[in-house]
Amino acid sequence: MGKRKYIAAERRKDERKNVAIAKLNNCPTSPRKMRIVADIIRGKEVFQALNILKFSKKEASVRLENLLKSAINNWEQKNEADASDVNLVVKEISVDSARMLKRLRPAPQGRAHRIRKRSNHVTIIVDSE
Repeated sequence: MGKRKYIAAERRKDERKNVAIAKLNNCPTSPRKMRIVADIIRGKEVFQALNILKFSKKEASVRLENLLKSAINNWEQKNEADASDVNLVVKEISVDSARMLKRLRPAPQGRAHRIRKRSNHVTIIVDSE
């Protein structure tokens, strides 16, 4: 590896030192429903986001709450510090569509309608401010 690439790689490592990532793959909720909850907590302080998710009535909020707890735990293990001492923020949260199960539902006059059971991938990035 050349010197320029080495320096750039070291700089990227230093930038990602305070960042923790958690992923949830193939979650059996439609991406549209998950994005509604994800948009609420994007950019919020971590413990404020946990309170929002805890008292939300949406089903997707339970899964996002567990994922956010996992991201906080990842940050604590990476930095050997307590998350309550540092101001952690939900820097990024992205919801992407995943596999789609296709099923057939009987319809009138011998026809069939296709039912699409959607799922999604969620990625949370937590960073210290």
